[in-house]
Amino acid sequence: MDTKQLSERIRIQTEDFSVEAETNKVKNSSKRIGGIVTFLGTARDFSKGRDINKIDFEHYPGMAQKRLAEIREQALKDYDIIEVSIIHRVGEIPVGDNIVLIVVGAEHRKDAFRACSWCIDELKRITPIWKKETTPQGEVWVEEHP
Repeated sequence: MDTKQLSERIRIQTEDFSVEAETNKVKNSSKRIGGIVTFLGTARDFSKGRDINKIDFEHYPGMAQKRLAEIREQALKDYDIIEVSIIHRVGEIPVGDNIVLIVVGAEHRKDAFRACSWCIDELKRITPIWKKETTPQGEVWVEEHP
């Protein structure tokens, strides 16, 4: 996969994304794909007993993309899947907006489900992206990864 194709599959961006368009990109990558699993993370208005007005995400440029590419490559090696796309937004995210999207295409659903679950867990564990919630009482940095 060349750099342009990889940048289509792994992105960190401020603007919103289309779940349908991203799913179609994975679907169209191979005629062998028989199942696609998506994870869509969205900004909720309540967390840990607090109302949330908005969420801000900051990242370590370059390193965050590198970690997402590593997650994609490891998923392709460890699971019987055909394609993976991972997109994460940064900057100010209003309540209700999309934050993160993972799309996994495989011949069979079981492999796609397992890989998608692993990808979001790894993203939260190793990717240098940090979340700050704005509440009526002030701003709170969230300790764990978003």
